[in-house]
Amino acid sequence: MLEKPLFTENQQLVSLEDLLGDDHTGSGLDTPVRKDAFRLTDDEKIALITGKFREILDILGMDLNDDSIKGTPKRVAKMYVKEIFGGLNPALKPEATLFDNSYKYSQMLVEKNITVHSTCEHHFVPIIGKAHVAYISSGKVIGLSKLNRIVDYYSRRPQVQERLSNQIAEELKNVLQTRDVAVIIDAEHLCVQSRGVKDQHSSTVTASYHGKFLNESTRHELMRYIEMK
Repeated sequence: MLEKPLFTENQQLVSLEDLLGDDHTGSGLDTPVRKDAFRLTDDEKIALITGKFREILDILGMDLNDDSIKGTPKRVAKMYVKEIFGGLNPALKPEATLFDNSYKYSQMLVEKNITVHSTCEHHFVPIIGKAHVAYISSGKVIGLSKLNRIVDYYSRRPQVQERLSNQIAEELKNVLQTRDVAVIIDAEHLCVQSRGVKDQHSSTVTASYHGKFLNESTRHELMRYIEMK
């Protein structure tokens, strides 16, 4: 537990957790979940989160008898478990069927502008952007929609953008049986836009290059495709 207080440049007392959170540090490739994360059913999780979120609203001073608010705790709980954090559940991981590359296509395949809806694990507010993924077949291909589903699955969990980029790349390498994979994500973080520095115009770009994409010429070719209208 990081509890030692620190002073910032303007002599405000803050915790080390706050400083690390604002710097968006990540802890590794694997999403930090406990080994017993799935001992509860979805319905049990929804019931528990409903009660906890009701407590949060009560502490904030909200009138939980109001018609507009009284259903909010359960709505939030269902959204957490079934939607925006569904990527935590390995049972929901998309299955990708491989096909032989019978048409002998040997150049890179690029799926660009894949919508990313994720959640910053430091402040639990949205990360919204686009992902561009590319691979060069080693003899196998998958359906295009599976690329989108893989991006969506790893996005739907508390995330750090650097980790998200690497998780998508590693999954593509495993599924496609090739090292020649690239992932680029360009996203806006509401924890930057709506709190803290409140910068409305910045975005964050991360990349994960592997195999042939480590070559500068291959990366330049990829960027030309991404920039095409």
